[in-house]
Amino acid sequence: QVQLVESGGGSVQAGGSLRLSCTASGYTHSYYMGWFRQAPGKEREGVASIDNNGRTTYVDSVKGRFIISKDNAKNTLYLHMNGLKPEDTAMYYCAAGLHLWVGDYWGQGTQVTVSS
Repeated sequence: QVQLVESGGGSVQAGGSLRLSCTASGYTHSYYMGWFRQAPGKEREGVASIDNNGRTTYVDSVKGRFIISKDNAKNTLYLHMNGLKPEDTAMYYCAAGLHLWVGDYWGQGTQVTVSS
């Protein structure tokens, strides 16, 4: 069983930065680890993913601004968000899954709000 707990959300002005963290319990090393987000009235979308070899994948809207990384020793996943825009406002979820962009385990979410 995998449990995921996110932290690091908050409110920031456009152009600012935040770092989200996701601490995992249980064995996650064979999973894709990723960040998803859901804005009010919109479907949940995959934002960034990293596999067990460290290969990363990003949705086009965040390329060049967000960086996903993980610390295997701490079993922690990060999302470094720079150049934040109001359209990045959403609930952000950490997920672990056997396939890219498919979450089998989910965290509870952390809110990110970007004001213009």
